[in-house]
Amino acid sequence: MTGPEPSTTTSHETAAVVPRRSFSPRARRISWIVALVVLAIVLALVLALARGGSQKGAAGGPPGGRGPGGPGGPGGPGGGATTVGIAAAAALDVPVTIEALGTVTPAATVTVRPQVSGTITQILFREGQMVKKGQVLAVIDARAYQAQLLQAQGALQRDRAQLDVARLTLKRYQTLLAQDSIARQDVDTQAATVRQLEGTANVNRGAVEAARVNVGFTRVVAPVTGRVGLRATDIGNYVSAGDTTGIVTVTTLSPIDVQFTVPQDQIPTVQQRIAQGATLPAVAKDRTRTTVLDRGTFLTLNNEVSTSTGTVNAKARFPNSNNALYPSQFVNVTLQVDTLKGAVTVPAAGVRQGTSGSYVWLLKGDNSVTQRKVTTGPTYSDRVVITGGLSLGEKVVTEGGDRLTEGGKVQTAQTAAAAAKAAPASRQR
Repeated sequence: MTGPEPSTTTSHETAAVVPRRSFSPRARRISWIVALVVLAIVLALVLALARGGSQKGAAGGPPGGRGPGGPGGPGGPGGGATTVGIAAAAALDVPVTIEALGTVTPAATVTVRPQVSGTITQILFREGQMVKKGQVLAVIDARAYQAQLLQAQGALQRDRAQLDVARLTLKRYQTLLAQDSIARQDVDTQAATVRQLEGTANVNRGAVEAARVNVGFTRVVAPVTGRVGLRATDIGNYVSAGDTTGIVTVTTLSPIDVQFTVPQDQIPTVQQRIAQGATLPAVAKDRTRTTVLDRGTFLTLNNEVSTSTGTVNAKARFPNSNNALYPSQFVNVTLQVDTLKGAVTVPAAGVRQGTSGSYVWLLKGDNSVTQRKVTTGPTYSDRVVITGGLSLGEKVVTEGGDRLTEGGKVQTAQTAAAAAKAAPASRQR
C-alpha cells in the first residue's frame, strides 16, 4: 500500500498562492505628512538647541558680544537705545492768520427801475453784458414829456415878459415919486407886483427843470458799473414809474466783497492792528484750499457779536480783475492779522499732549531725553510756534517719542545704521 505522494509544489507556486499587499494613494499621502511633521519637529529642536548655546556664549562676557561694553550692550554702541528722529528748534517769521468760510457779496446790486411811465421803444443791452455807469440800457417814448417841457418853457417866457414890464413901470413910478408927482402908495403897489411876478417866474422855471428831468428819465441808464442779469421786460411793454419788477438788475463784480466771521477772541487783535493803520491782507481760496482765487485787503468789522455763534461778521474787498469770484459763491478766506518775527518753531510732530498740557522730548548732550513742558502758539504749515519753554537750537524728538521714558537713551537713524555695520566686524573679532 503506497502512501500519499510527496508534494512537488515549487516555491514559485507557493508565492503565487499568497496574495501581495498594495498601498492606496490616501495611505501614501498620510505617510508623507507624518514624515514631514517629524522632520519639522527635529528641525525645531535643533534650532532651539543652537539658540540656547549662543545665549550662553553671550552671557559669558565680552567675547559673546552682549555683555556690558560689547556691541549692543547697554554700554556699547546702540546698547538699549531707541532709534528716534531729531529736529532742532529754528527761528521763522510766522504769519498769524484767521481761517474762515466766506460768502462772496457784490459791492452793489441795483435793480434798474423806470422813473417815468411810458412805452419802451428800445432795449440797448444784452443779457449778461458788462456795462459801465451811465450807459443807456433802455429808451422810453419821450414825446409826451417833451410836450410838457415846451409848455413849461412857454409859461416861463410869458412870466419873464410880464416881469420885465412890471420892472419898467416900477422904475417910472420911482422917478415920479422923486419929483413928487405920484403917490407913494402906487409905487409900493407896483413894487409888490414885481415881486409877485418874480415868484411866478421862479415857479415856471422849476416846472421847466422838472419837465427837462422827465425827458432825461426816458433814457434809462446803468447806475453802476457791473454785469446785467436777465431782462425783465421787452420792447413795446408799458412800464410805470417805480415799478418793483424793474427792467434789469446790475451787479457790481469789480471790486467785490467777501463776508466772513471772526471769532470774538480775535476782535481785540484785529482792532489794534486797524488802529495802528495796518493793512491786513486777505486771500480767497477755493473750497479745496488749493487754488488762490484772488488777493485783497480787510475792509471792516460789524458792530455787534452774534450771541448764537460768538463771532463777528467782517468784510474783505477784492479787486476781482479776473472775475474768479462770483456773487453768492462760497470761498475759504485767510486773513493775516500779524507776523511773528523770528519765532521759535519746531515740527508739529515734536509737540505732544499730556495731562498737564503740551510737552516735548528734549535731547540732552549724553544722548538721553527728558520731558519738558512748553507753551505753544499758532501753527504755520507743518511747524508749531513755541512761545515758552524752549530755546533756539535745542533738539527735540519728532519720531519714536511713544517709546521713550525719562532719562532713556536714544540714537538717530544714522547712528543705528553705523552700529549695524560695525556689529559683524565685532563678532569676527
